[in-house]
Amino acid sequence: MATGPEHYREAERLARQALPIQDPACALVLAQLATAHAILADVAVTAASAPVDGSEPGMAPREWQAWNRAIGGKSPEDGEDR
Repeated sequence: MATGPEHYREAERLARQALPIQDPACALVLAQLATAHAILADVAVTAASAPVDGSEPGMAPREWQAWNRAIGGKSPEDGEDR
């Protein structure tokens, strides 16, 4: 099973792959797969940011770091873009 960040990256990959395809049916299938992965990524980040016990919002540090890397954010350790 893929994590939210993995679904996000797969959605980006499939969307880029669909752009140059000349066959509309093939491009549509890739676009639909990209959409499905984007939806799964959205569900994962929404669920991960939900309160754990009803009182504290936010996601676990490992999940946040994975999302930060997936979207090309800065690493707190090195301060550089990824």
